[in-house]
Amino acid sequence: MTKTQMTSSRRMILAAALATSLVGCATQSGPTNLADTISASPSLSTLSTLVATAGLTDTLKTGGPFTVFAPSNDAFKAVPAKTMDELAKDPEKLKAVLTYHVVSGKVMAVDVKNSNAKTLNGASVALSKAGEFVTIEGGMVTQADVAATNGVVHIIDTVLIPPAKK
Repeated sequence: MTKTQMTSSRRMILAAALATSLVGCATQSGPTNLADTISASPSLSTLSTLVATAGLTDTLKTGGPFTVFAPSNDAFKAVPAKTMDELAKDPEKLKAVLTYHVVSGKVMAVDVKNSNAKTLNGASVALSKAGEFVTIEGGMVTQADVAATNGVVHIIDTVLIPPAKK
């Protein structure tokens, strides 16, 4: 091979590698809205179903930015069956419980301060951080900072029940 042929071969290999990497980038999906992010996570399938039942899908698709403290499937399994039955029969109560898990704005785990935050339900929740551990009320964040186009999801280990309205 001549020097010109070797240079030409190297350029073709480089061009092929570059084209392959660009194709890979074009097919990777970026963050999606909050509703789709929740529905794409197998550990949040119960929450996804309840969001649809409560009529909150559009809010989580187009509203925001929001921070969703999303109870995992295991968190919902720990809720007494009687409570889950009551929520299933009362869409307004279900909506109140789910919106108690959502605060306005995009709050990344690193930005959490020991303070209260107002939820979409109107009640306040206590947010705390100790080192790398983030909690909301009695729930621990088990997976933080799941990015969405209109906010962020933090998966928690507890279903939060809002205080009774007076």
